[in-house]
Amino acid sequence: MNPTTSENGLVHLASPYSVAETTKRLLSVLEVKGIQLFCHIDHSGEAKRAGLEMPPTQLLIFGNPKGGTPLMLAQPTVAIDLPLKALVWEGEAGEVWVTYNSPGYLEERHHLTHELIKNIAVIDDLLGPVVAA
Repeated sequence: MNPTTSENGLVHLASPYSVAETTKRLLSVLEVKGIQLFCHIDHSGEAKRAGLEMPPTQLLIFGNPKGGTPLMLAQPTVAIDLPLKALVWEGEAGEVWVTYNSPGYLEERHHLTHELIKNIAVIDDLLGPVVAA
Protein backbone atom coordinates (compact mmCIF):
# COMPACT_ATOMS: atom_id res chain seq x y z
CA MET A 1 0.00 0.00 0.00
CA ASN A 2 1.02 3.60 -0.51
CA PRO A 3 1.44 5.96 2.49
CA THR A 4 -2.21 6.94 2.00
CA THR A 5 -4.35 4.36 0.25
CA SER A 6 -8.09 4.00 -0.24
CA GLU A 7 -9.79 0.73 -1.16
CA ASN A 8 -13.23 -0.76 -0.63
CA GLY A 9 -14.32 2.29 1.33
CA LEU A 10 -11.32 2.08 3.65
CA VAL A 11 -8.62 4.71 4.03
CA HIS A 12 -5.18 3.47 5.12
CA LEU A 13 -2.67 5.94 6.55
CA ALA A 14 0.93 4.80 7.06
CA SER A 15 2.29 5.62 10.51
CA PRO A 16 5.99 6.07 11.26
CA TYR A 17 5.29 5.00 14.85
CA SER A 18 4.66 1.64 16.53
CA VAL A 19 1.10 0.48 17.07
CA ALA A 20 1.40 1.38 20.76
CA GLU A 21 2.72 4.89 20.03
CA THR A 22 0.21 5.51 17.22
CA THR A 23 -2.62 4.44 19.53
CA LYS A 24 -1.28 6.71 22.27
CA ARG A 25 -1.14 9.62 19.81
CA LEU A 26 -4.71 8.94 18.67
CA LEU A 27 -5.97 8.83 22.25
CA SER A 28 -4.22 12.15 22.91
CA VAL A 29 -5.82 13.79 19.86
CA LEU A 30 -9.26 12.56 20.93
CA GLU A 31 -8.75 13.97 24.41
CA VAL A 32 -7.48 17.35 23.17
CA LYS A 33 -10.40 17.64 20.71
CA GLY A 34 -12.95 16.62 23.34
CA ILE A 35 -14.08 13.60 21.34
CA GLN A 36 -15.54 10.78 23.40
CA LEU A 37 -13.79 7.41 23.37
CA PHE A 38 -16.55 4.81 23.58
CA CYS A 39 -14.40 1.68 23.43
CA HIS A 40 -10.78 0.57 23.01
CA ILE A 41 -10.42 -3.04 21.89
CA ASP A 42 -7.00 -4.69 22.06
CA HIS A 43 -7.53 -7.43 19.47
CA SER A 44 -3.98 -8.77 19.76
CA GLY A 45 -4.18 -8.77 23.55
CA GLU A 46 -7.41 -10.72 23.46
CA ALA A 47 -5.89 -13.16 20.97
CA LYS A 48 -2.94 -13.69 23.32
CA ARG A 49 -5.31 -14.38 26.24
CA ALA A 50 -6.96 -17.04 24.03
CA GLY A 51 -3.57 -18.65 23.35
CA LEU A 52 -3.28 -17.23 19.83
CA GLU A 53 -0.78 -14.89 18.26
CA MET A 54 -1.45 -11.92 16.03
CA PRO A 55 0.44 -8.73 15.24
CA PRO A 56 -0.38 -5.69 17.37
CA THR A 57 -3.92 -4.59 16.51
CA GLN A 58 -5.97 -1.95 18.32
CA LEU A 59 -9.48 -0.71 17.53
CA LEU A 60 -10.70 2.62 18.88
CA ILE A 61 -14.37 3.54 18.69
CA PHE A 62 -15.11 7.21 19.21
CA GLY A 63 -17.33 10.10 18.28
CA ASN A 64 -19.58 12.94 19.25
CA PRO A 65 -23.32 12.30 19.58
CA LYS A 66 -24.01 15.84 18.34
CA GLY A 67 -22.31 14.90 15.06
CA GLY A 68 -23.50 11.33 14.61
CA THR A 69 -27.08 11.49 15.83
CA PRO A 70 -28.36 13.68 12.96
CA LEU A 71 -26.97 11.12 10.50
CA MET A 72 -28.71 8.26 12.29
CA LEU A 73 -31.98 10.22 12.40
CA ALA A 74 -31.76 10.83 8.65
CA GLN A 75 -30.77 7.25 7.85
CA PRO A 76 -30.98 4.71 10.71
CA THR A 77 -28.75 2.18 8.90
CA VAL A 78 -25.70 4.40 9.35
CA ALA A 79 -25.75 3.31 12.99
CA ILE A 80 -24.05 0.09 11.86
CA ASP A 81 -20.99 2.21 10.98
CA LEU A 82 -21.18 4.71 13.84
CA PRO A 83 -19.57 5.67 16.12
CA LEU A 84 -16.45 6.28 14.11
CA LYS A 85 -13.69 3.68 14.25
CA ALA A 86 -9.94 3.69 13.72
CA LEU A 87 -7.98 0.47 13.44
CA VAL A 88 -4.28 0.71 14.31
CA TRP A 89 -2.49 -2.38 13.08
CA GLU A 90 0.86 -3.84 12.10
CA GLY A 91 1.27 -5.33 8.64
CA GLU A 92 3.28 -8.38 7.61
CA ALA A 93 6.48 -6.40 7.04
CA GLY A 94 6.18 -4.58 10.39
CA GLU A 95 4.69 -1.42 8.88
CA VAL A 96 1.99 0.33 10.92
CA TRP A 97 -1.31 1.54 9.52
CA VAL A 98 -4.32 3.51 10.70
CA THR A 99 -7.42 2.38 8.82
CA TYR A 100 -10.88 3.93 8.88
CA ASN A 101 -14.08 4.14 6.83
CA SER A 102 -14.02 6.85 4.20
CA PRO A 103 -16.73 9.45 4.88
CA GLY A 104 -17.49 9.43 1.14
CA TYR A 105 -18.02 5.68 1.28
CA LEU A 106 -20.43 6.06 4.21
CA GLU A 107 -22.24 8.83 2.34
CA GLU A 108 -22.80 6.51 -0.63
CA ARG A 109 -23.46 3.36 1.39
CA HIS A 110 -26.22 4.98 3.45
CA HIS A 111 -27.48 7.51 0.89
CA LEU A 112 -26.68 10.48 3.10
CA THR A 113 -26.54 14.07 1.95
CA HIS A 114 -23.21 15.78 1.50
CA GLU A 115 -24.25 18.32 4.14
CA LEU A 116 -24.85 15.61 6.74
CA ILE A 117 -21.64 13.72 6.01
CA LYS A 118 -19.69 16.85 6.97
CA ASN A 119 -20.58 15.97 10.57
CA ILE A 120 -18.19 13.00 10.45
CA ALA A 121 -15.83 14.02 7.63
CA VAL A 122 -13.62 15.58 10.30
CA ILE A 123 -12.09 12.12 10.73
CA ASP A 124 -9.78 12.85 7.78
CA ASP A 125 -8.30 15.90 9.52
CA LEU A 126 -8.39 14.22 12.92
CA LEU A 127 -6.23 11.23 11.95
CA GLY A 128 -3.67 13.07 9.81
CA PRO A 129 -1.76 14.50 12.80
CA VAL A 130 -1.72 11.07 14.47
CA VAL A 131 0.56 9.69 11.76
CA ALA A 132 2.53 12.89 11.06
CA ALA A 133 6.25 12.53 11.69
